Amino acid sequence: MNVLITIIHVVVSLVLIIAVLLQSGKAADLAGAFGGGGSQSTFGPRGGQNLLSRVTTACAIIFMLTSLGLWILSSGTGKSALSGEKPAVTKTTDKKEQEPAQTDQTTKKEQKTEEEKGTSNPEKK
Repeated sequence: MNVLITIIHVVVSLVLIIAVLLQSGKAADLAGAFGGGGSQSTFGPRGGQNLLSRVTTACAIIFMLTSLGLWILSSGTGKSALSGEKPAVTKTTDKKEQEPAQTDQTTKKEQKTEEEKGTSNPEKK
């Protein structure tokens, strides 16, 4: 379903581009460059809509509907652009890592106090 709507969307967008580029503006003559708009009739100076402007209108409506359809179909999957990413690795310090550092400091302090007392144990050195 998604592929079918995408194909229709692309084809309609190409037809819409071509239809818009083939149309001439309302005031394509020299008077239009200086603000001359022509007659003030109901449908403008060109008269009623021709086939090219009707094709443009129809393609624009279909383009909008297929855009909404693709949006609705894509939102139903529940996937995100970041859904497959792993979380960032952060360095944490546990209490277990901090405890040996503290015991090393306490043993150094104990060794200093023992050396000062003169009762140091040769095994600890």
